[in-house]
Amino acid sequence: MTKWLQSGLRRDVCIVLAGEGELHGQQLKSRIATHYDERIDPSTFYGALDSLVDTGHVAVHEDGLHDAYALTDAGRAMLESQFEWMREHVEN
Repeated sequence: MTKWLQSGLRRDVCIVLAGEGELHGQQLKSRIATHYDERIDPSTFYGALDSLVDTGHVAVHEDGLHDAYALTDAGRAMLESQFEWMREHVEN
């Protein structure tokens, strides 16, 4: 596994984008904060998001006043690989 998924926050960003499709940064942050039931520091969140963009696992584009983020094919492939690895360990 590459380092990009070693962070639970990065993994969860990919999970939300895989399930919901393209989202604005604040929408994405809000959904994850709701799941964790706690506030996420913006610098931590956007640092994780920027890391995913830098590695090509998440794409970003301007959508009006906000940036919109979407999982790339490479991000989806890595996420599916991660879940297969988890499934193998949980089922055994």
